Formats: sequence, structure tokens, C-alpha cells
Amino acid sequence: MVFQVDLNSDMGESFGAYTIGCDSDVIKQVTSANIACGWHAGDPQVLDNSIAMAKERGVAIGAHPGYPDLLGFGRRNLNVTQDEEYVYVLYQLGAFFAFAKKHGMEIQHLKAHGAMYNMAGKDIRLAIAICKAVKDFDPQIILLGLAGSKLIEAAKEIGLRSASEVFADRAYEEDGSLVDRAKPGAMVNDEDLCISRVVRMVKEGKVEAITGKDIAVKTDSICVHGDGPQALAFTTRIREALTTKGVRLVNFGSFVE
Repeated sequence: MVFQVDLNSDMGESFGAYTIGCDSDVIKQVTSANIACGWHAGDPQVLDNSIAMAKERGVAIGAHPGYPDLLGFGRRNLNVTQDEEYVYVLYQLGAFFAFAKKHGMEIQHLKAHGAMYNMAGKDIRLAIAICKAVKDFDPQIILLGLAGSKLIEAAKEIGLRSASEVFADRAYEEDGSLVDRAKPGAMVNDEDLCISRVVRMVKEGKVEAITGKDIAVKTDSICVHGDGPQALAFTTRIREALTTKGVRLVNFGSFVE
């Protein structure tokens, strides 16, 4: 059996005089890049440069919209309506498209950021709003969402292609959701454990929840964070481990249906 998976990372989150992450190094290790659209992070210059960098490396690009919450890095829940969610995503997609078009790049996917991602993962109304915005803008764009979440359910409901995402360094609840960052054990800091979990998710379709129970998980793409101090070394290790285990690394646009 041939195993294939995508490696993605959130990028373009620097802004003005502030540098976040090590994008120029991490992009050499991934197959897809989720690039901030300027609301939770990023700015027009960073967006432009990030897409240019992805093009040079042959990395597929996706819009990474978030809530207008620069101070909270888009990780604070906002009380938004379904209509507001829709226009928030559509607005940021439009900005992203302008720069993608400039560089002659196709938009492979959209992945919501932070609170927008987590809230829509559990609230079907918000998930549908995001998916409708994507479909109305361009039905060829793939929705990248947490495996087993309402985002994947909503994409299927409205006829939008989706890719199921897992996280290398995040703990899972038994329902397949990510453990809240405010809770102990939300981050998996042991690199060896992260890597063994990733390999198992790809080859067995399972991961151990924080309770110790095995849960099923569909794995089209693995998110590796690029803003940690050991981000590059960690991403390199994951890539090498997967390759050694016979897993083919390609962007998910080449295999999701």
C-alpha cells in the first residue's frame, strides 16, 4: 500500500518590524503553506513576499484567514454571526487572491486560523459560513480543516473538496478535537513522541487521545508549527521519519477528491 501525506505550516505571520517564525527555513521542508491574510497577523508586504517564496520553492499556497484580533494573535473567541464569518473569510480571500494572481499562483486551499478554526470545528453554522465563502469565491479551492470536525462535515454538505488535517505537536480529546491550549498537556513537547504519533496517524489512521484512548483520525495533511525555537529541526525530523517509513510527501491538492 502506498502512503502519501502533505506537510503544511502556518506562515507569513510577521508584520511591520516584528518577525514571527522562521519561514524561509521551514518552507524548504513543507509541501503546502498557509499564509496569513493580515487580520490576525501579517501585512501586505509579508503576504507578497511569502507567496513569492512559496512559488520559488514549488510549495502550494493557501489563504490563512483569522479574526481581526492582532493583539490576541487571532486566538481569542469572538461572538460573530454566520453572516459576519462569511464576509470575514471572503474579504481576506480577496486580498490573498490579489497577490496570488500577481505571482501567477493558484490558490490550493483555505485554512482558518486560531479561534476561527477551532470555533468552526465545533459549530456547524460557522463551518458552513466559511465553506460557503470559499465555494462562492472559487469552488476549486480545497477546505483544509481538522480531521473529523464540523469543517469537514460542512464542506461535504455543500459540495466543497476538503482535506483532513492533523497536528504533530497537539494533544487530542476523545471526540477528535484539540485539547484547549489553556489546559495542561495541550502541547506535546517530546519530539520523539510527536514523530511516532505522526507516523501512526498516517499509516494506521489512529492517535492516542489525552485520556489514553485510541481514536480514529483521517490524515491528509500534517501541520507543523514554524514559530517555535526548534521548528526547523523538528520539521526536518518529521519529514525524514516519514520518508524512511516509505511515506510519499506531496501537496494534498494532488490526491484529495
